[in-house]
Amino acid sequence: MSAIRQSVEISRRPEDVFSYLTDASHMPEWQESALAVSPVGDTAVGVGARVRVTRQMGRRRMPMTMEMREYDPPRSFRMDGIDGPVRGHVHGTVEPIGDGERSRVTLDLDFESHGVGKVLVPLVVRPHAKKEMPKNEQHLKDILEARP
Repeated sequence: MSAIRQSVEISRRPEDVFSYLTDASHMPEWQESALAVSPVGDTAVGVGARVRVTRQMGRRRMPMTMEMREYDPPRSFRMDGIDGPVRGHVHGTVEPIGDGERSRVTLDLDFESHGVGKVLVPLVVRPHAKKEMPKNEQHLKDILEARP
């Protein structure tokens, strides 16, 4: 299966968008399934930084540790799940549009499955994520465009 790809245009500068996107503490604000995020260790945002994310998928709560594997402000980042039966892999790009006062955000999401995840990913996780991603990007747009 290929990655789920979703893009949205946001009326904010790429630096603002990138900063918000890569601050994992904001995940529950704009991602429907993200219930809680907490840092693992005291590493600043950047390559090697880890966070513990708890997501709700149906009736199931799924904790996962994510690690920042790529960090190229304000252009791109990659976060990879490193534990659990379902490991999300997110690659994000932020491109300037026009005079640089607007941005296009593109998120590619894919999954790696282990154990029970081999059943959960195709039946629950991937369909849920495919439905949720456009809503999440709209939330992201609404939040960022409403900020001063």
